[in-house]
Amino acid sequence: MKKTTGGREFTGKVVGLSTKNTIKVELVRLYRHPMYKKILRKTKNFLCHVEGIDCRVGDTVVIKETKPISKNKHFLVIKKV
Repeated sequence: MKKTTGGREFTGKVVGLSTKNTIKVELVRLYRHPMYKKILRKTKNFLCHVEGIDCRVGDTVVIKETKPISKNKHFLVIKKV
């Protein structure tokens, strides 16, 4: 696995397997609407680089921000939860 320094860490769910070293991870963020006070869900998908970790759809993983690996990959899978 590559070394990373700094960067944010997130926990998300694997929703897709693209290629040998790429997976799609969905992050869910809950926030309260400022005026109506209702709790809303916001989802975002990230392409992540994975090496040496066997991930399948539905697994929960920890990802960390890193320098760009390709045009759309800016995260690295650290571990499977």
